Amino acid sequence: MTSRSLGAAAAGTITLGSLTVNRLGFGAMRLTGAGVWGPPNDRAAALAVLRRALELNVNLIDTADSYGPHVDEELIAEALHPYPAGLVIATKAGWQRPGPGQWVPDGRSEHLREAVHGSLRRLKLDRIDLLQFHTPDPKVPFEDSVGALAELQRAGKILHVGLSNVDVDQIERAMRITTIVSVQNRLAADGTDDDEERDVLAYCERNAIAYLPWAPLGGGSLRAGAFANIARAHGATVNQVALAYLLRRSPVITPIPGTSSVAHLEENVAAASLTLTDDEFAALAGA
Repeated sequence: MTSRSLGAAAAGTITLGSLTVNRLGFGAMRLTGAGVWGPPNDRAAALAVLRRALELNVNLIDTADSYGPHVDEELIAEALHPYPAGLVIATKAGWQRPGPGQWVPDGRSEHLREAVHGSLRRLKLDRIDLLQFHTPDPKVPFEDSVGALAELQRAGKILHVGLSNVDVDQIERAMRITTIVSVQNRLAADGTDDDEERDVLAYCERNAIAYLPWAPLGGGSLRAGAFANIARAHGATVNQVALAYLLRRSPVITPIPGTSSVAHLEENVAAASLTLTDDEFAALAGA
């Protein structure tokens, strides 16, 4: 079997608690309408992207109840249910969405319980494999929010718990309540992460916690310099080089690039088969 036919499996695997997934996943947020609000302009195209992801051996799909809101989860169920064995759908809870482009943290226990039950219904699941607390709420004690998810875990509604947009102190506090199997923070290949984020990544490495970077391709600064030069040398795109770099940067990094295009999805997944030389990796690390 060639690396091309392996698709996302060419990136290797990582464990999320008791689950094993390929290290190149798919972030479904971009399947919704503008401002992460409402249905997609082309529903058939959005469904096609999800189905193609599975054909490419993507078995980790990241979503959230706030994407749409609710639309993203409904699309996933429409496209993929009944789900194939081994597919992990990771969803998140912790935001209210008053309107397009608007995000208001809500870490209240009652909101999280309602959100989880809504996700179960929309995704047509009896249990969520991975539920990530989407963002700390400054108005609610962090332990109360994580505790609510731990209660749902004990009730069998959640298998594993993850966190998003957190620092090391918050991860440690959450770990005193329940096992944390993933952290989803911003970490881009273009080197825009700061010392705090590097500390979070190092903590995840020490504790075998999967690190799912959001916005892994940065803000467009990859178009010049080392990324562009290496892309030309491989006959690849700068996005593919960026994803290959992240996969090599740390064994816990599990990129979840998102797109609403089948062609772009195929381009991203092909990065799983791109091997960087030691010199190329060093050049990118210093870019």
